[in-house]
Amino acid sequence: MGAPDTFDVDGFVRVLADLRMSGGPVFAPAFDREREEPVPDAIAIQPEVRHVVVEGNYLLLQSGGWERVAPLLDVTVFIELERGIRQQRLIERHLRFGKTLEDATAWALGTDERNALLIEATASRADHVLRVD
Repeated sequence: MGAPDTFDVDGFVRVLADLRMSGGPVFAPAFDREREEPVPDAIAIQPEVRHVVVEGNYLLLQSGGWERVAPLLDVTVFIELERGIRQQRLIERHLRFGKTLEDATAWALGTDERNALLIEATASRADHVLRVD
């Protein structure tokens, strides 16, 4: 969880391809943060929906199957946030979902930080970079 290889990238690519080609509804998973589990087919995208916004940390990676994602997107945007703000928000989120302060801080500064460095390296592949202050 929280690493590129823990996601069903094949399933995600399938959903994106179906959105481009399907005449019927397309079903996509959601993620339940309380259970820390994906929920299959939780989102039904009807054919009359003209625009779909997807977000995710690994959309611009060029390995592990993720390289198939960007060509299926019309526009890509990298959101850049100051490191200290990002870390504090992650700690707060981990606290909301039951971690102790010690565990939340360790996770945010360890696992989350390693992922952040991986993700930051993909910014140059985005069509646009937005800095959030």
